[in-house]
Parts: sequence; structure tokens; C-alpha cells
Amino acid sequence: MTSTFSVDNQKSLMLFSGRAHPELAEQVAKELDVTVTPQTARDFANGEIFVRFEQSVRGSDAFVLQSHPAPLNTWVMEQLIMIDALKRGSAKRITAVLPFYPYARQDKKHRGREPISARLIADLLKTAGADRIITVDLHTDQIQGFFDGPVDHMHAHTQLAEHIRAGYNLDHISVVSPDSGRVRVAEKWADSLGGAPLAFIHKTRDPLVPNQVKSNRVVGEVEGRTCILIDDMIDTGGTIAGAVKVLKEAGAGDVVIAATHGVLSDPAAERLANCGAKEVIVTNTLPISEDKKFDQLTVLSIAPLLARTIREVFENGSVTSLFNGSA
Repeated sequence: MTSTFSVDNQKSLMLFSGRAHPELAEQVAKELDVTVTPQTARDFANGEIFVRFEQSVRGSDAFVLQSHPAPLNTWVMEQLIMIDALKRGSAKRITAVLPFYPYARQDKKHRGREPISARLIADLLKTAGADRIITVDLHTDQIQGFFDGPVDHMHAHTQLAEHIRAGYNLDHISVVSPDSGRVRVAEKWADSLGGAPLAFIHKTRDPLVPNQVKSNRVVGEVEGRTCILIDDMIDTGGTIAGAVKVLKEAGAGDVVIAATHGVLSDPAAERLANCGAKEVIVTNTLPISEDKKFDQLTVLSIAPLLARTIREVFENGSVTSLFNGSA
């Protein structure tokens, strides 16, 4: 007597969303033609978070999407708890999707007795059970090395640059880095905008005072040109508003700000609305509530890029191919 035993080895993609930015998760789900896995998530009276998934996750390829706006620490903890629940529910592979990587600015010690909190976040994700990370435009590239596993570091500049190409004359354009540290990124921007000239703003920062920068002078050709001022994130807007002022004083024409992450902590919206920039372009890696919006603000969806990345990871394809091999 013989009997056969067969197992359906079809992989199953499951998308999970934290509560920080459900609109982005829904957009990604639509792009992937899946639904966000239903879950129960609630807070106890003392602030503890409880999560339970309503469907079996056994053997799944799980993608846990969580954005990290304020209150950032709550959303970090929720994502860790979700990953732990998936690990204990026997998910086959768990990918943490962090459009905006929390604590990315704390990627090195400036002085003694300081933490490297970006490394701590990577360790927490690994300990919780994440096998890999998908993220967008890290504050610095070396954060990829903090996580002991694959990190898919995606870049939004292609999307942002497409928007600029469609809306502006590229003949008189200059790409401007707000400081010398982002010149390499500015070079990629310049290439994607037809070899535009580069400039950067020489600035000083007081290491004892966060969120405050003193801008000094422009290095490069900006007079009479449309300046594309690029950065990875806009938090309180002080740096970027100061940079617009310096560019205008140097004789620049229109100034367009392009950044991936619109943190937009108060008083960013007011500063950006009144700084003299013609347009401020960000993506929706973070939720942008109505009180943070202003007339010059344009928000592009990062969902298509995240969905394509998730699909390539799920199908064991090439993520680098999404950047024409130049990632």
C-alpha cells in the first residue's frame, strides 16, 4: 500500500500595516493587487500596545510596513511587536518596510558619551525577528551596514526629478546641496537633470543645539538660474529656509525644494510657505496632515516604488534593476 503526501509550496505575499500611516499601506496594497492583512491593534490604558493578526501567517513572506511620524517611539514599538507576532506565528520570512528610518540622524558619535541610536534601531528589528529591511533615502548610506541582513535602500530622487523635468525648463537649472555632505547625492540629481551645474551652501552648525543651522555662502553657479535645492528630510525647515534666503541673496531665480521625507515639525509649514521657494516637493513616506500643508507644497506618492521593491524581493528579482543598475 502506498500513499502520497504533497505540500503546496506556493509562496504567499502578505502585507501588514502599522497604524502610523494606513493610507500609504492601502496605496501599496493597491499597487500590488493584494489587501492589507486585517489585524486587531489596541492600546492598554498604560500605553502598552497589543497586536493580533486575524489570519494565519504560517509560511508567509511577510512585509511589515510602518511609517515613523510623531509620536515616533510608539510606532517603532508597534512595528517591533508586529514583527514578534509574525515570528511567533511562523511566518517564513519577515521584511520590515520603513519608508522613513527612525533615528537616522543619530548614526555616529559627535562627542563622547553619546548613543548611536540608528544602530540600536537595526539591532531591535533584528532581535524582534526581521530578516531584511526595505527603506527609502537613509540620512547616510552607512546605516545599511548596521543591520545584519539584506537592506534594500531605495531612492526617491528618480520620482522627484521626473516631476521637476515635467514642470521646469532644464536649460537654466542648477542643483544645490544644502551642505557639503550631500554633494554626492546632488551629483546623481545633476545627472538625471541633463548634467546641470552643481552648487552647495557652506554652513556652520552648533553641535550643542539641535535643529539650528547658520547658513553662510553659496559655492557654485546660481545667479539667474532656477535652483533645485535638495535634501533627504525637512524637519523644522530652518536649514532649508535659510538656504533659500542665501540663494536669493546670491541672485538665484526661482528656488524649488525637493526632499524625500516631509517630517514638517512646527513651525516648518509656516517657514516654508514664507521662505520664498516657488515649490516644495516631498513624498508621502510620512503622513502629511492638513495642518502641515501650504500652497507651495506638492506631495508625490512613494507607494509605486515601495510596491515594485516588495514585488522584486518577493519574486527574488533584482531591486537594483529599478535604478537602471546604478543604485
